[in-house]
Amino acid sequence: MSDRITPAENLGSPESSLLLAQGLSKSFGGLRAVDHADIVVKEGSITGLIGPNGAGKTTLFNLLSNFIRPDQGEVLFNGDSIGQLAPHQIALRGSVRTFQVAKVLSRLTVLENMLLADQHQTGEKFLPRLINFRRVQKEERANREKAMAMLESVGLGAKAQDYAGALSGGQRKLLEMARALMSNPKLILLDEPAAGVNPTLIGQICEHIVNWNRQGITFLVIEHNMDVIMTLCHHVWVLAEGRNLADGTPEQIQSDPRVLEAYLGDS
Repeated sequence: MSDRITPAENLGSPESSLLLAQGLSKSFGGLRAVDHADIVVKEGSITGLIGPNGAGKTTLFNLLSNFIRPDQGEVLFNGDSIGQLAPHQIALRGSVRTFQVAKVLSRLTVLENMLLADQHQTGEKFLPRLINFRRVQKEERANREKAMAMLESVGLGAKAQDYAGALSGGQRKLLEMARALMSNPKLILLDEPAAGVNPTLIGQICEHIVNWNRQGITFLVIEHNMDVIMTLCHHVWVLAEGRNLADGTPEQIQSDPRVLEAYLGDS
């Protein structure tokens, strides 16, 4: 992975921000994990979030998705504050996330994992299911077709009836990303999509991210693999000790002496 992929869309004006976090802080006991951090994710972009070990990246990700609440600061998604929303409510608005260790329902099939992610299904409620039985059947057929098409697109079509627990680590990551797409998100927060994945599959994951981005999905990506970040991302934010250290294009970040010092000091 050497040639950086050209963005499908330019980053646009500051007003085109899909996700905006300002002054986020979070402490655990006496440890300040995130310290007045800001981040902007422009609509249509693939934005990277990097930093040395212990920089606060995962904590910031958890704050952006409200898996934990900040001590200070605000997060805006699509122009609205989401600070009082539960994670599932944020997902319903179009911001979904994955995890460093892919979370799948191991005792359900790969296809069943996909079908659970589709939102606002008529058959989810007892009475509408009775009254609108034909509509429910039609929706279920459409959802299965959509899920199978996505599984085929990521190379998991042949695994549709296998238990998700039987997938490899890389396959689970692909399933988790495909499942996120079932909810028709505007933004996907990817937590280390290349971690623990073989190099061949890393290339496939990156290709899928680029293709989905070209279809209109915005991404924020935490990743330790610098080749992945520098190849995929249009803009990169750098954290160190919970604070903003730098941000810019991949080329600017690669040559920033502050970033080089932070990483060298971590090794």
